[in-house]
Amino acid sequence: MSNLIQFVANHDDLSTDKGFQFKFYCDKCRNGHMSRFHPNSIGIAGELMRAAGSLFGGSFYDAGNAAYHVQRAIGGKAHDAALEKAVQEGKEYFKQCTRCGHWVCPTVCWNHTAGLCESCAPDEHEELAAQQRQAAREQIQTKTRQHDYTSQLDFLGTGTIVHCKSCQNKLEPSQKFCPQCGTPSVAAQAKEKFCTSCGASLKPGQHFCADCGTKQA
Repeated sequence: MSNLIQFVANHDDLSTDKGFQFKFYCDKCRNGHMSRFHPNSIGIAGELMRAAGSLFGGSFYDAGNAAYHVQRAIGGKAHDAALEKAVQEGKEYFKQCTRCGHWVCPTVCWNHTAGLCESCAPDEHEELAAQQRQAAREQIQTKTRQHDYTSQLDFLGTGTIVHCKSCQNKLEPSQKFCPQCGTPSVAAQAKEKFCTSCGASLKPGQHFCADCGTKQA
């Protein structure tokens, strides 16, 4: 029975027909370590010659046979031995948490005081800062929702959007001149009317004076 190989769940196999190499990752932050490249010198020459012979044969079967020989050149005992050596090398750059079993990098994801990974035993100062920022975010959301930002909006569409007839800039209903080009707006052009009898101010469309009742022309 083969020996148990640790640290193999979080790695990429970068091995080719030229040799073996593996990339290992931290289970928490995904920082990685690349193992040293080990040339594949065990049986590679014969396998690659057979692969080349199959390729030059030219048929679909021979092409598949060539892929088989290339795979044999990469795999096998030499590959297993290289992986085991790379695992031993990679373990020097990571620590295994005895609580969750994850392998993590010691510089970012390991709590040296607790002897556990920071997923199982968060750093007190980091956790406090994170919770404070989370609380501040929630308080900002609560306070912003308490303010009415839509009280001035015309939800029924009773107001009309006015644009400057010269530059098409959007105007507020109370603006009599365009702030971009100075062109008078409709509000500025509308002349104020007064009662012909008592002189009281009249609203647009008003046919009788509200003060004296005189009919307006």
